[in-house]
Amino acid sequence: MAIITISRGSATGGLLLAEGLSKTLNYKLVRREDILQGTAKFGIAAAKLEKFLFGPPTFSDDFKHDIRNYIAFFQAALCEYIQEDDVIYLGNVGHLLLRDIACVLRIRLIAPPEFRIKKLIEREQMTREQASAYIDKIDAQRRAWTLFLYGVDWLDPALYDLTLNLESMNIDTAVEIAATAAKHKRLSETVQCFESFDNILLASRTRAELAADPRMASFEIEVEADATTATVYLEGNLPSDLTEHAVHIAGNIPGVNNVDTGRIVNIEPENS
Repeated sequence: MAIITISRGSATGGLLLAEGLSKTLNYKLVRREDILQGTAKFGIAAAKLEKFLFGPPTFSDDFKHDIRNYIAFFQAALCEYIQEDDVIYLGNVGHLLLRDIACVLRIRLIAPPEFRIKKLIEREQMTREQASAYIDKIDAQRRAWTLFLYGVDWLDPALYDLTLNLESMNIDTAVEIAATAAKHKRLSETVQCFESFDNILLASRTRAELAADPRMASFEIEVEADATTATVYLEGNLPSDLTEHAVHIAGNIPGVNNVDTGRIVNIEPENS
């Protein structure tokens, strides 16, 4: 297993890079739209989920509550989709949702303003002014999102292993450089990679199933997993009867044999 994530701004050539790498390395290309379709089993329409996850953020309590659950659904669907394959994920948050997996190559693609403006003029028939304003708007929106959801700056170079700048190279050269980086031995350390991925997969499954349950959806439960012992660890505040319910949900997830609630604090029900 090897995973490449590509983060890019609008009209920077991200799809061209992803398609070129997919062809060169024979990796499966996965896009945001593919993952959104995989969230249907959690009972939320893909269009609604996309609006919440990738539209302008709304800083309300209800929004913050909902977005936590929607991220859980998206991460679980992403992990389910990419398991056991060599994949390229083209999406702005892939490097954050998969950051604890050992064999992820995190690529950021950037391009000069003139390149991006020209792309939008050709692709969307925008005027120069419209294209420039659109780029500024989307870049600001994505930066606000990552700060709000993950507490990091999307532009921070420390979040990436490799940054490719189309100001000084073309797409073919970018593909060649990225493909060489992807073949580094770090990405072929399969034992460590599978172990870290299995932990994320098990935790994301559990987190999503808890968020999808009507009785559990309003509670913030942190989940960690150790796939080697088939154990999930739950942490948070819950009424005692819901603690038992959470154990029941988690215990029925494929791959879970043990549910540790030692970090759960029992609280009195609100109507007691």
